[in-house]
Amino acid sequence: MSGRGSAPVDPRRAEAEGRGQSPWSALAGVPHLDVAPHRAPITATLALPGSKSYSNRALILAAMADGRSTLGGLLRSDDSYWCIEALGRLGAAVTVERDTAIVMGLGRRRPLADARLYIGSAGTSARFLPGLLAAGDGGRVTLDASRQMRARPMAPLLEALRSMGAAITCPLTADAPPLDIAGGTLRGGAVTMSGAVSSQFISGVLMAGPLAPEGVHVTIPDHVVQKDYVAMTLDMMATFGASVAVNTDLTDMRVDPGAYRPTDVMLEADASTATYFFALAAVTGGHVTVTNVGTATRQPDLRLIDILERMGCAVTRAPGQVSVAGPEGGRLAGGFDVDMRPLSDATLTLAAIAPFADGPIAIHNVAHIRNHESDRIAVICRALADLGIRVEERPDGLTVHPGRPTAGVMDTHDDHRVAMALAVLGVAGEGLRLRDPGCVSKTCPPFFDLLAGLGVGVTTA
Repeated sequence: MSGRGSAPVDPRRAEAEGRGQSPWSALAGVPHLDVAPHRAPITATLALPGSKSYSNRALILAAMADGRSTLGGLLRSDDSYWCIEALGRLGAAVTVERDTAIVMGLGRRRPLADARLYIGSAGTSARFLPGLLAAGDGGRVTLDASRQMRARPMAPLLEALRSMGAAITCPLTADAPPLDIAGGTLRGGAVTMSGAVSSQFISGVLMAGPLAPEGVHVTIPDHVVQKDYVAMTLDMMATFGASVAVNTDLTDMRVDPGAYRPTDVMLEADASTATYFFALAAVTGGHVTVTNVGTATRQPDLRLIDILERMGCAVTRAPGQVSVAGPEGGRLAGGFDVDMRPLSDATLTLAAIAPFADGPIAIHNVAHIRNHESDRIAVICRALADLGIRVEERPDGLTVHPGRPTAGVMDTHDDHRVAMALAVLGVAGEGLRLRDPGCVSKTCPPFFDLLAGLGVGVTTA
């Protein structure tokens, strides 16, 4: 399905135009896609593509190890492609066969001549690479990104790295890509930084620790906005041989100087992607089992299953898989408030199914998602209102009231989570036409193929 009407993406042209699309994109050049309503229960057992969060952490740390690592379950998405492309320009050899990557890492070595890396719209690469580049051996590297990433400043990260000696300048936009980075300048040491803005900024400092001569000691004076993602980083660092010591609330973290060692890793499915399929089971009265992510995960978005249970779904949990069965007829329970800060990437998933509940659902503490690929709170509120759903927008969230959404034509705002959440809404409602559907390739290129495989009507122009 997704290949129909698609044009292959030239990575050189995508880079020149500052786009995030890659040769791994789906629906390239397809202006819109129609999702039909689906009245029957959706029942399926499926394995989903790998975790974006784990894939890019593992790719980058494997490249910083000195030797060969094998990564299974890799996500083949735009973000992963550009991460691999950047690591290759840096000198790491990465070969990919289906969902397995073999990485010949660099250790501390860096290109002898100046290098230019392009990371598309990969936020993880933008936040994780600067410290590692500044901590490696000498040499200058320019790290550039898509227009979208150039509009997302990284001041807290860059300030923290500079305070530890990193020579990083921003020739075009303050505290945003492109970044000019001098290798061998990050000495490490103690740094205090807020955790209230982005867990990725904290992870970017921590990951550089083993390559910094003094290691790093990170103190967080407030709170970590998504603590699970920092824990995920620390786990992956330990897997690749880093020595770390942390307190229970992750406000005091020490990383010893040393090195990363190569290792083999099997990556689990993306829990954020899984939420859309669990939501489909919920709103259609169906039953969906995802076989390659479960309660053993660090990924916080899997906790959406707890909210679905509160809404009347039956949930079966296991360390490696989860099943969700929606209530008969798909009528969900509402009438509650929920703090979505720990699982904020699932905010739009919940907002998409909230109209089908029997009472309003109020979502709180997700102000930070206004600064993601789009202003996600404003975008989903506008979309719901345009489809006839009563919604109240607040600075830190929204309240969605019960209603029957109409059909409509929706912008995806080049935001993969907007596109996938609206697709769920269209399936449960009266159908939708989505503009720029290919933006799902940031994290799940086969998303619409997977929908079609469940029996949902998906057509492109």
